[in-house]
Amino acid sequence: MTKKRLNLLFLLLILQSCTHAQTFDKAKLDSFFVALNTHGQNMGSIAITSNGVVVYQNAIGYSQVNDGLKTPATIKTEYRIGSISKMFTAVMIFQLIDEGKLSFETPLATYFPQLPNAGNITIGEMLDHRSGLHNFTSDSLYTTYMATPKSEAEMTAIFARQKPDFEPDAKAEYSNTNFVLLGYIIEKLTGKTYAEELKNRVTSRIGLADTYYGTKTNTAKNEAHSYKYAGQWTQMPETDMSIPGGAGAIVSTPTDLVKFINALFAGKLINRASLELMKTMKDNYGMAMITIPFYDKKGYGHSGGIDGFSSWLIYFPQEKLAIAYTANGVRYSTTDIITGALSIYFNKPFTIPEFKTITLSTADLDKYVGKYSSTQIPLKIAITKNNTALFAQATGQMAFPLEAKGGDKFTYANITVQFDPAKNSFSLNQGGVTYLFTKAN
Repeated sequence: MTKKRLNLLFLLLILQSCTHAQTFDKAKLDSFFVALNTHGQNMGSIAITSNGVVVYQNAIGYSQVNDGLKTPATIKTEYRIGSISKMFTAVMIFQLIDEGKLSFETPLATYFPQLPNAGNITIGEMLDHRSGLHNFTSDSLYTTYMATPKSEAEMTAIFARQKPDFEPDAKAEYSNTNFVLLGYIIEKLTGKTYAEELKNRVTSRIGLADTYYGTKTNTAKNEAHSYKYAGQWTQMPETDMSIPGGAGAIVSTPTDLVKFINALFAGKLINRASLELMKTMKDNYGMAMITIPFYDKKGYGHSGGIDGFSSWLIYFPQEKLAIAYTANGVRYSTTDIITGALSIYFNKPFTIPEFKTITLSTADLDKYVGKYSSTQIPLKIAITKNNTALFAQATGQMAFPLEAKGGDKFTYANITVQFDPAKNSFSLNQGGVTYLFTKAN
């Protein structure tokens, strides 16, 4: 093959890779975000890359809405990413294993012998959510200390008092406790803080300028506050970042997040064998990753939520497509936004919602008010009202507003509540799982 033909072939390959990135309906995706923004349905930012190249970015809403001050969000606005932080923590753990400082079989008791079942829990089981350690953020006392700085000793004392949910490796059940402890183990093995190791091992290595371990929100640094909607955006209480640690304390942007996951799948952070372990699912959990199907496509990544922040990060290896969305104000769920964006990108059927507002009188809401419980999960939910607004509050959690959709149906973020007033009950659907709640007499 001549040099001229080789150059032509390379040019064609480049054009083919670029063409795929340019075939999606960008105008429709813009219209989707205009609709979300115009109707105040969400505040957040999105980034999409194809073959490692950014093909779409957008930001809607505000990074702060306080006392008449409204700061518009931009693609440089930084958000707390919650549990997506677990992917960063796992990467550092894999690196330490490659360095011979740790193994998947190392018992938790090596570092924290005071924790229940520590001698039988391994690092691998913690990465896979198979330790049985109780998820501390599900405990009823969590909201009483979430805003207060806590040391490692204080946090591990909390963990030590909590009874395990099951025996190690018996099954998988999501627990933030696993990754807070893995963050502490990184510090013990390196002699440096998690924040320092995050910079040394990940962000500096691949050039993430807007990703770091969070502290108290600083709007002067482009950091967003988070909000809930109850007729207007109201700022949410702020978790002290010493508490979620390796499970959820990182701040980032969608642009940095897609850059991170592209580097992860390109083998720039961990080796291929480690990546395969992250992708291997046991009882629906991989090592700090889950699978996210979309039609006939298979993605990998993680979601995140902390305070009023909600986020998604997904990579589709076959298509070499990465997408990230971070939000600091949620009425229309981030899951539905990701689904809509992917539908538009892949030219799948998608109708941009009209976002019609349904207003009920305070008398209309009376039939829903009450205390409800379920036989499926040990959780009680109080339904209350404030004038024409309906609220739900689960045991040990903050109240959240329910938005009327008609026909006794209400929503909040990715939660749908369908009331049946005649039976004094409602069904709650979240993440594809439905729970029936019945009103107490």
